[in-house]
Amino acid sequence: MRIGVDLGGTKIEVIALGGGGDVLARQRVATPPSYDGTLDAIVRLVRGVEEEVGVRGTVGVGVPGVVVPSTGLVKNANSTWLIGQPLERDLARLLERPIRTMNDANCFALSEAADGAGAGAAVVFGVILGTGVGGGVVIDGRCVVGANLIAGEWGHNPLPWMTADEFPGPACYCGKVGCIESFLSGPGFERDHARRSGRDERSRDIVTAASLGDEDASRSVAIYHSRLARALASVINLLDPDVIVLGGGMSNLPGLAGAVTSLLPKHVFSDSVASRRSPLAARPIQTRVVSNAHGDSSGVRGAAWLWPA
Repeated sequence: MRIGVDLGGTKIEVIALGGGGDVLARQRVATPPSYDGTLDAIVRLVRGVEEEVGVRGTVGVGVPGVVVPSTGLVKNANSTWLIGQPLERDLARLLERPIRTMNDANCFALSEAADGAGAGAAVVFGVILGTGVGGGVVIDGRCVVGANLIAGEWGHNPLPWMTADEFPGPACYCGKVGCIESFLSGPGFERDHARRSGRDERSRDIVTAASLGDEDASRSVAIYHSRLARALASVINLLDPDVIVLGGGMSNLPGLAGAVTSLLPKHVFSDSVASRRSPLAARPIQTRVVSNAHGDSSGVRGAAWLWPA
């Protein structure tokens, strides 16, 4: 049995998979905003699914950052209480077994590239739009981690083609301003809506209001579409993936993939994004932007697959 742990900014989910990838058990709790609380929650969830199934399993953990091999410490985590902590070592000690960790966006991308919305594609870029903004790159079925362990971290590039109203951008926890994450994360979306409308609302309430024709909410959603299209255009210009798979809570905005696809030709350095043929290529160049196939379970499934069957 393989156990996957998805350590998110708002929830921790654990799944137990059988040999054929079938789900044997699943549990989740809200993420405690402390390191010790996070450790305790993961241990309780892992032991809980093992008791439910009656089998001990391997454990893979998707983390909102990376564990640096040379130090064993977490870096680049938007759940800042994890930064500088020996997460993998502590979990191995508490669970009394080896633990494998991977950036949560890589786990998401791996899951969707294997048998999800990106299945069969040579190059897949998996996008996380949630409490934070991250990404993962899968080429020919393998995650590209990178020399600095930051491959796919598009959320900490500046938002491209900023308008006068956007510049220089909000402050980000990483110490810079104008990061894509500060605009496209769920909290960033809510803060921007509040700044312009004077209304402090949750993302789901903004989307509901937009669907009912509210002018301020509709404008906030349209601006989000524009920002996501600009940010993904910069990814396409660099990586030129076959498929971009949208994940995370903000990916549930109705019609998001289609709205972004329609805006990409304004920004991509090509005349053939999505369905337009390039005269410089022997075949159509197509980057599909799609919703994920496995919902918010993609990350936890990818974490489980960090161990072979």
